[in-house]
Amino acid sequence: MIVTIKYSTFGMRYSFSLKLHSMSTIKTLFFAFIFLIPTIHYGQHTDEINSNRPGESMSAFAVGKTVFQVESGVFGITENHNLLKYDANGFGVDVELRYGAFLENLEFIADVQYLYETFTYPMQVDDRADFKQSVLGAKYLIYDPNKGYKREANIYSWKANHKFDWHQLIPAVAVFGGANFTGKDNPFYWRSKSEISPKAALILQNHLGDGSWVFVANIIYNYITTDYPSLSYIVTLTKGINQHWSAFAENQGIKSDFYSDAIVRGGAAYLINRNLQVDASISTNFKDTPSILYGGVGLSWRYDGRYKEVHLLSKEEKQAEEVAKKTKTKKGFRLFKKKK
Repeated sequence: MIVTIKYSTFGMRYSFSLKLHSMSTIKTLFFAFIFLIPTIHYGQHTDEINSNRPGESMSAFAVGKTVFQVESGVFGITENHNLLKYDANGFGVDVELRYGAFLENLEFIADVQYLYETFTYPMQVDDRADFKQSVLGAKYLIYDPNKGYKREANIYSWKANHKFDWHQLIPAVAVFGGANFTGKDNPFYWRSKSEISPKAALILQNHLGDGSWVFVANIIYNYITTDYPSLSYIVTLTKGINQHWSAFAENQGIKSDFYSDAIVRGGAAYLINRNLQVDASISTNFKDTPSILYGGVGLSWRYDGRYKEVHLLSKEEKQAEEVAKKTKTKKGFRLFKKKK
């Protein structure tokens, strides 16, 4: 039996014929074709929106060149300080703008949070309202473990092909660099004058199991040049439940001379369509100086109308492409000599 296969990739069309002598040969060809499908890798852009919400950690991957993304939400907060004897209640709005520019693995980020709180002391009531956070910066993916990686398929063993892939433990690595912008007389800041201070972060990300589990770790060094620099971490585990729902659990630790805390969060997100997601979350801590509880809802929206798909070739595909270019060049040279 003769089978002709036609396919196209990277703008070129190919076809070849195979003479199959038995059913076992057909099965071998089928499994080989199945395992060849994932060897084509793409850029940062994904088919569905990839939002940092509703957690506080930052993913390692950029949104994609020319892609614009808005992640925003509203939240309510309640605090109680056992030593200073105050209760506080408030609400806030946070907005994160993300834009991919210049390179596929580079994105620029503006992260702003505005908070209004009422502090009730035994003999005093104090209202505070200002930007609790204003950060501008950029994130760059420096290593993707799946770029150029192809898991070798064993066409004779289903068990071998479905065993745990230890390659998943190698994380994608990104770095973030930016600055905090604090205005004059900000009630949430320890200094009365305006100030600009650096912020840096190391970001690690793993896709585990069948890809529905995502583990993200952030190590953050903030307010670097100020009197009270802080070192913190955030670890987030997200599980894709089905095509629309995902859930997450998160732990954040903050250490500085001005403020230290350990916070846990949990929540869920619902994908309305490929470019729109809604979410909800709740957070609390483990101490009473102060104890905090806050919850919020949010929305993430992406515009990717100008995005052009980027194909990242594996090592084998790059070698094949180079051979094809050299062969084509040599043929063209021979034809030129004949015409002459």
